[in-house]
Amino acid sequence: MSFFNPKDVHSARARTRSMVTAASYLLMLIGFGWALYFLIIGNWLTAGLELLIAAAGLYIRHLQHQGRTRPASALLFTLAFLAIATFSLVLDVPTIAVPRSSHLYFLTVGLCAYYVLHEEQPWLRYGVPSLFFAAFYFFACTHFSFDTPYAMPDSVRLGGTWVNAAGAMFVLLITLFLMNTDPAMRGGLHSAMRDGLAARHFSLHYQPQVDADGKVVGAEALLRWKNPERGSISPAEFIPLAEQTGFILTLGAWALNEACTRLAQWQHDEQLRPLMLSVNVSAYQIQQPDFVDVVRTILARTGAPAHKLKLELTESMLVNDIEDLICKMQALAQLGVGFSLDDFGTGYSSLAYLKRLPLHQLKIDKSFVRDVPTDRNAAAIAKTLIALGQSLNLKVVAEGIETQQQQTFLLDLGCRVFQGYLLSRPLEAEAFEAFTSRLNKDHAAAQASAEASGA
Repeated sequence: MSFFNPKDVHSARARTRSMVTAASYLLMLIGFGWALYFLIIGNWLTAGLELLIAAAGLYIRHLQHQGRTRPASALLFTLAFLAIATFSLVLDVPTIAVPRSSHLYFLTVGLCAYYVLHEEQPWLRYGVPSLFFAAFYFFACTHFSFDTPYAMPDSVRLGGTWVNAAGAMFVLLITLFLMNTDPAMRGGLHSAMRDGLAARHFSLHYQPQVDADGKVVGAEALLRWKNPERGSISPAEFIPLAEQTGFILTLGAWALNEACTRLAQWQHDEQLRPLMLSVNVSAYQIQQPDFVDVVRTILARTGAPAHKLKLELTESMLVNDIEDLICKMQALAQLGVGFSLDDFGTGYSSLAYLKRLPLHQLKIDKSFVRDVPTDRNAAAIAKTLIALGQSLNLKVVAEGIETQQQQTFLLDLGCRVFQGYLLSRPLEAEAFEAFTSRLNKDHAAAQASAEASGA
C-alpha cells in the first residue's frame, strides 16, 4: 500500500494525512520487527512492549482511515515521545563501545510534529516540536539513563544503531519531501485555478431544496471544478487554498455573478420564477470593505431579483468582528437580499448576536441529520434547533438528507424544507431546471386533482 495518493497532493491537509499514515506504518514496522527479534532471544517483556507499539501504530492507521486526523496525531506524538524516552532511558543505555541511537527519533519526529500541527494553536504548533527538540538535545549531550536489568547488550544495540539511524532518516526524508512539495503544489494549483477560471473549467451545480409537499422551493449553488488533466477536484481541496491565497475574491465574485445570471433567467420561466437561490460566501469575502458594493453591482448588472437571492454564511463567521458583519448584512437586507446560516449547531455563535442578524433561514448541519433516527442526543439537538428557528421566525432547512427515515423523523419534528441526496444530487443548470419543472408540474397536477376530488 502506498503512503501517498497522487490525487491527494492538492492540499496541505492531504499531505498531513499522508505523513501521519506513513508514521503509523513505521511504528508497525519497527514494533513488529523488534518484537520478533526479542521473541527469538526470549526477552518476553521487551517483545510485549514492542507489540504494544505496533498495535498503537495499527490503531493510529485506523483513526486516520476514519478521517480522524487530530486524535490520530495526538496519539502518535504522545506515544512517540513516551516510547523514544523509554528506550533511551531503559533499553538503549549508552556504553563506551556503542553510543545511544534511539534519541535520534526525537529530532526527526519533532520536525514532523511541526509540520503536522501547523494549523493548530500556537502552544501546540510550537510547544510539541520544542519538547521533542529539547529531549533530543538532552539525550545527545548526556549519558543519563536508568540502571535496570532490561538494558540491551552491546551486541544487540550495535545492530539497533543502524536500524534507528535508518528509521530516523526515513522520517526525515518523508517530512522534507512533503515540506518541499507543499509550496510547489500550492503554487501549481493556484495557477491551475486561475487558468481554469479563464478557460471556464469552473461551473455551478444546483442542489434542489424540497418542501414537505414534494415541491422544489429553492436551490443551493455549489461550485465545481473539472480540470482537463486532473479530473474533478473537490471543493474541499481548492476552496481552502483559494482562501489562503486571496483568489477566493475573484472566484467568489465569479460564482455570485453566475448564480445571479441564472436567477435572472429563471424569472422568464413560470416553474422556476418562484425559486430562491442560495450562494455560499466565505469569511474572507465578507470581510472585504467593498463586499456590499460588489453584491450590489452584480445584482444591477445581471438584473437578478435581490429578494430571490440568499447568501449563505457559516456559523464560524459570527466569532470575528460581529458588528461589521451585522452592518453589511443590514445594508444588503435593505436591497432585499436574504441570509441563511449554514452548518447551524456546529459552532459557538451567541444567541444574543443571532437575534440581531437579519437572517431568513437556518440550515441544520448534516452531522446532526445523519444520526437523528438512531441517536437520542442528535435527535434532541435537531429538535432544539428546529424550535429555535421557529421561535425566531426563520425557515429551517435540513441538509444532508440521505434516507426516507431521516426525512420522516425531521418532518415529525417540524422541519419543512429538505436538501440531500435522497431528493437529488447537485445537478448542472439544465438538468436542475428540467428536474424542477417536472417535479413542480407533477405537484401542481396532483394538487389540482386533490382539489377537484374534494369539490
